[in-house]
Amino acid sequence: MSYISSISIKTYFPHTSHQTHELFKSAAARLGPLAAGTRADWLILSLLYNLKEYYERLQTFTDNKRRIDKHNEGNHSFTMRLNQFSDMTFSEFRKSVLLSEPQNCSATKGNYFSSNGHIPDSIDWRKKGNYVTPVKNQGGCGSCWTFSTTGCLESVTAIVTGKLVPLSEQQLVDCAQDFNNHGCNGGLPSQAFEYIMYNKGLMTETDYPYTAMDGHCKYKPELAAAFVKEVMNITAYDEMGMVDAVGTRNPVSFAFDVTSDFMHYDQGVYTSTECRNTTDMVNHAVLAVGYGKVKGTPYWLVKNSWGSSWGIDGYFLIERGKNMCGLAACASFPVV
Repeated sequence: MSYISSISIKTYFPHTSHQTHELFKSAAARLGPLAAGTRADWLILSLLYNLKEYYERLQTFTDNKRRIDKHNEGNHSFTMRLNQFSDMTFSEFRKSVLLSEPQNCSATKGNYFSSNGHIPDSIDWRKKGNYVTPVKNQGGCGSCWTFSTTGCLESVTAIVTGKLVPLSEQQLVDCAQDFNNHGCNGGLPSQAFEYIMYNKGLMTETDYPYTAMDGHCKYKPELAAAFVKEVMNITAYDEMGMVDAVGTRNPVSFAFDVTSDFMHYDQGVYTSTECRNTTDMVNHAVLAVGYGKVKGTPYWLVKNSWGSSWGIDGYFLIERGKNMCGLAACASFPVV
């Protein structure tokens, strides 16, 4: 019998309910990998050897659960739930999976002109064909910008060629620094598309697999599988331009400002009064794969990079038409 199981846990944590203890221990046993190791392994070691660390994690977990319960008792357009981040403070979460420093895309000049054609009322590129790869997991590396980039290029290439091939995020992490990107410390899809265009190609995920850490560039031009001819940047705050692009052409990469109320998103249309909506404060990049309306509220359908157990099978909905959290600040896509 382990030391932790042979003591009365309520002796050490008298203000936390038995139910919360059990939820926390259950979460520790099942939560998936964040980096090279797993949070489950780390937490189990904490249970066995480090009561102080266990208490701190339990306290954070309890605080997060209280916030989730309070939110879900209110009248909101989205619900929250416990997930793989529930034992983390927002500060830890931010350092682990968001861009280390908020990115400034104010210098990005828009060059996309709307089609002036018919724009459908709703669209979901996942249902139009084999155009969207499965949700991936960036782990404990602030490389969301690479997943937004590959997701968009994968889809655009599939729409043009009919072939859907997972592309390499790790090549972007390791090799795209000359275009103002910083590996696990952040970057922007528009700058990553520029790198691919001038570098003349991006390898597949199979040939250049993801490691969730910064590494030396190992790009092999002869293995390039996807290419970019031009980078289309949608004018800052032109959300109708985004609708036009997604509705008539392809999925679109964008960045926005994530705050603490987003990390436990469950389902529904996300809105926030905490986040900022300017071009200089975006901290997470994702991929718009569709849009629509539910109960009168317009939304974007967005592919995230935190694994399929987060949100709606790895996706989320966010309110459309209000530049929510700066989502229209720096949207872009490639031409292939």
